[in-house]
Amino acid sequence: MNYNQAIDFLYNQYPAFEKQGGLAYKPGLDNVLGISAAFGNPHLLFKSVHIAGTNGKGSSSSMLAAVLQRAGYKVGLYTSPHIHDFTERIRINGIPVPQEVVVGFVQQHTDIFDQFKPSFFEITTILAFDWFAKQQVDIAIIETGMGGRLDATNIIQPEVSLITNVSLDHTQFLGNTPELIAAEKGGIIKASTPIVISEWQEGLVSIYEAIADRLKAPLIKAFECYDAAIDSASDALLELTITDLNVNQQYNLALDLQGNYQVKNIIGILSVLDQLVLKGWNISKTSIKSGLEQVQQLSGFRGRWQVVSHKPLVVLDAAHNVAGMEYSVRQLQQYKKPMHIVIGMVKDKDISQVLSLMPKEASYYFCQADSYRAMPATELEALAQSYGLRGQAIPNVNDAFEQARKNAGRDDIIWVGGSLYVLGDLVIK
Repeated sequence: MNYNQAIDFLYNQYPAFEKQGGLAYKPGLDNVLGISAAFGNPHLLFKSVHIAGTNGKGSSSSMLAAVLQRAGYKVGLYTSPHIHDFTERIRINGIPVPQEVVVGFVQQHTDIFDQFKPSFFEITTILAFDWFAKQQVDIAIIETGMGGRLDATNIIQPEVSLITNVSLDHTQFLGNTPELIAAEKGGIIKASTPIVISEWQEGLVSIYEAIADRLKAPLIKAFECYDAAIDSASDALLELTITDLNVNQQYNLALDLQGNYQVKNIIGILSVLDQLVLKGWNISKTSIKSGLEQVQQLSGFRGRWQVVSHKPLVVLDAAHNVAGMEYSVRQLQQYKKPMHIVIGMVKDKDISQVLSLMPKEASYYFCQADSYRAMPATELEALAQSYGLRGQAIPNVNDAFEQARKNAGRDDIIWVGGSLYVLGDLVIK
């Protein structure tokens, strides 16, 4: 079995959300606990931070990993989904898990897989935990897949947990109100373990307070500890003024993640780092500053307001739900440039609200990723037209991008997104 065969085996032998959508969703922890026990419970052999949220958890995970690397620690990072290659999901100090490790894991443990009939995500989670344990990481940053309470990652015992925010996404699995989704995200709160809440959201903080109170978990409201404001933004760095509300002091930080929405995430990151310091982790302000300026290089993080070229300006952004798209569109319109939007979306979500947010003055190139879940480009175009969006359906992602680049002037902006699957298919020459 070679690497490609191993990946095909994982995708086709076991239900994968990326391939089958809701058919692959297997809520509950009994199965993953059984699999973990068969592997010697690797999730108990390393320290961790657990991160849940509708938006921002990938950015937050990568920022934390970068800072901890700069502090001198060996850091595991588990995120999903990947953009280009499966190995991106599992990294140590920014380096993806070797392909031969993936192949060996698949080949050597089919008996366990046959016994438990796991989902693709359950297998991937145990692969990550097994690799982190064997490589003796000092700490691993673990992002939930979906939800929290019943997510396969929720077997870990973290040093601290973080919930970034809640908005309506995956409602068919997590509930159709913010309150129901918050209760699911709040399921990562552990007894006597600090939990950080990044954003104040009306009616939701009380849900986390109730869970934390029941479990005697210290609840840290990041928005009461820090404030962040944008000083300036370039195509390289997002410069921020941070106010430490506990001591009423200000200082400056710069992020190489240029999305303006990172002001929402950074206060949660700083609060998590405070909790780690209280637990004895050695994290200097110099490490924080240096790590945040080099998140992409240190962690391998991609696809969140990522500027990949200039003249014209090309931005890749995985925004795909209402909350994420609101921030992206707002930032797009700040440029006051002619806009070319290459967009593809999935067919198993209600995307009408997202389309209602898109700028009507832009030129659109509707495409579809090479994924079971992708909405046909012609169907997306027809739906978009009902919201006043005009453009053309070009199914192949790269053909759509090349047409946008052909039409764009040197001072225009090309935005590519709507789905991580679109970014995964994109090849920029």
